[in-house]
Amino acid sequence: MNEYMLLIRNQGDGKAGLSKEQHLEFVKKCEVYVGILQKVGRLVAAQPLLREGKTISKVNGEWQESAVNPVKEIQVGYYHILADNIEDAVTIAKGNPEFEYVKTATIEVRPLKMKEEKTGFIYPGK
Repeated sequence: MNEYMLLIRNQGDGKAGLSKEQHLEFVKKCEVYVGILQKVGRLVAAQPLLREGKTISKVNGEWQESAVNPVKEIQVGYYHILADNIEDAVTIAKGNPEFEYVKTATIEVRPLKMKEEKTGFIYPGK
């Protein structure tokens, strides 16, 4: 099995238009999705991200810091999964409830680099 990150993004607050009942329904479907991934041994970790925080960068040797802008596209969570290959990881991502409730949802599916080929350094993991 290979490791992949599913990076979940929304445009603005994609769930702002949901009723309390719809939001609760969404959360429960996410819990089921997580439970299924755990049961079949595919989930390493998963967590939503709050819509606050800082973005830092270094420009011309000077640190720049700004608040995360939740109105723009924002990463709202991640799933660290195990999959046979990228196609398998994409199939797992397509089952995420985010797509059912948020019209602007996207999930970036990325393989994790486990080892530096040139130095042999192995990145810490589970």
